[in-house]
Amino acid sequence: MADPLRDRFVVLGVSGSIAAYKAVDLASRLVKAGARVDVVMTKAATQFVTPLCFQSITHRRVVDDLWDRNSEMAVEHVGLAKRAAAILVAPATADLLAKMALGFAEDALLTTLLDTRAPVVIAPAMEGDMWANPLTQEHVAKLRSLGMAFVEPEEGRLASGLSGRGRLADPEAILGTLRQVLGRGGDLAGRRVVVSAGGTQEPIDPVRLITNRSSGKMGYAIAEAARDRGAEVTLVTAPTALAPPHGVAVAPVDTARAMHRAVEGAARGADVLIMAAAVSDYRVANPAEQKIKKRGEAADGLTIELVPNPDILQEVTGDFVRVGFAAETEDLLANAGAKLRKKGLDLLVANDVSGAGSGFGSDTNRVILLGRGGEIEELPILPKRAVADAILDRVVAILAGRGRGAGGRRWVETHR
Repeated sequence: MADPLRDRFVVLGVSGSIAAYKAVDLASRLVKAGARVDVVMTKAATQFVTPLCFQSITHRRVVDDLWDRNSEMAVEHVGLAKRAAAILVAPATADLLAKMALGFAEDALLTTLLDTRAPVVIAPAMEGDMWANPLTQEHVAKLRSLGMAFVEPEEGRLASGLSGRGRLADPEAILGTLRQVLGRGGDLAGRRVVVSAGGTQEPIDPVRLITNRSSGKMGYAIAEAARDRGAEVTLVTAPTALAPPHGVAVAPVDTARAMHRAVEGAARGADVLIMAAAVSDYRVANPAEQKIKKRGEAADGLTIELVPNPDILQEVTGDFVRVGFAAETEDLLANAGAKLRKKGLDLLVANDVSGAGSGFGSDTNRVILLGRGGEIEELPILPKRAVADAILDRVVAILAGRGRGAGGRRWVETHR
């Protein structure tokens, strides 16, 4: 499934905030994602950044005048409102929020917002006391009640030099929310998906631990892709260096046993469980309460007793599609097939982590998909987000097959 932004008409509304310059970056990211971006600016916004900046990036005429007789559309705001798949207002000032909540229609942006039936995402930016003001919050509550989505401002240094909650949210959070909103009608709409990610950590003492090389990138990509297809997603994640995906419920854990408990709880009532995490097979039997010093017995060597961790995929039960991963360095298909059968999985994603472009920490992956019915499909090296969508394509097919009774449709013909 393609990025929900690709080939979609998105109206980017820009109001008169010092953060208006950040909207230029948002426009660039939208265009890079394949969206067709129409920028609508208030007169105040043009005092901070020129329409030419946006036009140079979007290669589309910027609308900043409600009464422009040279418009390509008969009535500008009607044309924009009708063809928009979504409207993103970033930044939104306190003044604009008030006018939106009261139904004002005094400029091109306000009239477009009043006339549209497309989903609206709002990213406010203003001084902290303005955001906290009860009147602003009343307007926000009114707009939320009308179904508009908010990406709340962040804490940080503001234009005044003060610090507070009022900074425009991170671009990834804004675009993540926009993708989530556009994906509401996707092929996983109404489904609950649980994804695990990252490498679990088993303590040796308060300083040292046993872990693995997993970066969590594959699991995070799957969580984002499921979100963009309309699913309600819970991401159970071991520690990573990645930012939590916006619009996803995140359950942070550290050890394998903590992940087991979190997955077990999240999987109740779920439709899909995808265990992309690299879970430690063993843990230290008796972790030291204090740091182990290099003296005595430890000076010559240290023996650590390991005991097995729970097998999460095998022990967490429920009426959901079960997807596992097999990271191997040899005999990939044989080991993956054995794991698929042993754990009773619907789908197994196998990859040789010693191969170029498919190891831990890579932004790409090369996988083989194995199905319960003997289906095998080998994918080329792809970005992990593309791999995530390929996996979810199979999950959607499995869910559809279950809905039609036993058998369903086969999702691959040959092993290339």
